[in-house]
Amino acid sequence: MSKAEKLPEKGKINRREFLGATAAVASSFTIVPSHVLGGNGNTPPSEKVNIAGIGVGGRGGRVIAQFKDQNVVALCDVDWERASESFKLFPDAKRYKDFRKMLDEMDTKIDAVMVATPDHTHAVACMKAIKMKKHVFCEKPLAHTIGEIRMLTEEARKQGVATQMGNDGHAIEEMRLLKEWIEDGAIGTVRKVEAWTPHAVWPQGIDRPKDTPAVPDTLDWDLWLGPAPYRPYHPAYVPCAWRGWWDFGTGGLGDMGCHIFDPIFYALDLEYPSSVEASCSLLREMWNWERKLNPDSYPRASIVYYDFPARGNRPKLEVTWYDGGLMLKRPEELEEGRRMGTQYGGALFIGDKGKILCGSHGAEGARIIPEAKMKEYKRPPKRLPRSIGHYEEWIEACKGGQPAGSNFDYAGPLSEAVLLGNVALKSGEKLLWDSKAMKVTNVAEANKYLSREYRQGWSL
Repeated sequence: MSKAEKLPEKGKINRREFLGATAAVASSFTIVPSHVLGGNGNTPPSEKVNIAGIGVGGRGGRVIAQFKDQNVVALCDVDWERASESFKLFPDAKRYKDFRKMLDEMDTKIDAVMVATPDHTHAVACMKAIKMKKHVFCEKPLAHTIGEIRMLTEEARKQGVATQMGNDGHAIEEMRLLKEWIEDGAIGTVRKVEAWTPHAVWPQGIDRPKDTPAVPDTLDWDLWLGPAPYRPYHPAYVPCAWRGWWDFGTGGLGDMGCHIFDPIFYALDLEYPSSVEASCSLLREMWNWERKLNPDSYPRASIVYYDFPARGNRPKLEVTWYDGGLMLKRPEELEEGRRMGTQYGGALFIGDKGKILCGSHGAEGARIIPEAKMKEYKRPPKRLPRSIGHYEEWIEACKGGQPAGSNFDYAGPLSEAVLLGNVALKSGEKLLWDSKAMKVTNVAEANKYLSREYRQGWSL
């Protein structure tokens, strides 16, 4: 080694010097894990984050593309044809079908993990990454059951990793404006919110298919099932319709609730509900009036009623959820011809001095209604910090910056509240909820829906 190539003295090396010096010795060296050089698992602010993606077709492909300015070093998907666009975008990333193998083999080369699998695999993928002290970005909802969400939230806090849930509307400007307006008293005290989505846009309330077509050559069906109970492959489940099946998805509520409940939680400082009850479309036989819920797929439409206790200076709050085409009464204040929310749904905040209507993702398009009242309102000064971007927040958190806005400490209680509605759908009873004990206190049978059994070979 020449004098010019001499390595710095021990204790004075930085990552750039390390890379340059090591390249002179071993030209085949390609990836240095940031935690080796940043210390304590943190990436130096000036460096890129080494990211692995789990579930990179469809929605996952769009999410991993948000990190194209970072080092995407590994990609995992059970269907390589569906993941082909991500493979093209990141041609140097190592490819896998089993995320467990990827994480084990790439451990020292990965700082952070993006998880965008179907809901039923979120928890096992996230938990393995978190226990390995990898930062985690996970699509919504955080997991398939409330028990899984609570464990992920607590483990992420224990391991000190940077987290973010994929409800990207949380970063938009209207979220801050909504909170500032409500805290300014723009519509007075809010005691009720009505929220809705036209979802499901996939089939629900149907029986499982009985035919057994061949599994596509590009798909590893056993890995797609992961921890879920075994059932034969069918295109009724993949690639997109899995959301409507109890074993795999979380229905219209789980899909859109984390978006539409987000501004309600954020603006009104909510945490856990105290009770929840639900009604829904049912299966019935002629003259048989016993409640009968499809055991395989979510109901076609539902209404869920939440009670949130008073918290701080906020009074008790009632939140009503509608999906599958059921809707609240159109507010009198909304002008004729004006749309209710967006094509994906929305929320109506009802105060004792007025109403605010917003769209489906975050507080998209938030306005006091009628528009004349919006124009008359003297807006308060902007006081809340603005977001640098939903995905950018997580990257900065991975580098030791401020926690991301929808980190698991925030997104965990939000996701739990959303999925508690599905527990109420299954039980058919009004449920009293002890959030601290994570227990339904009045209907013991309902507690079995808070967790699930995993197939052999899969665990948290």
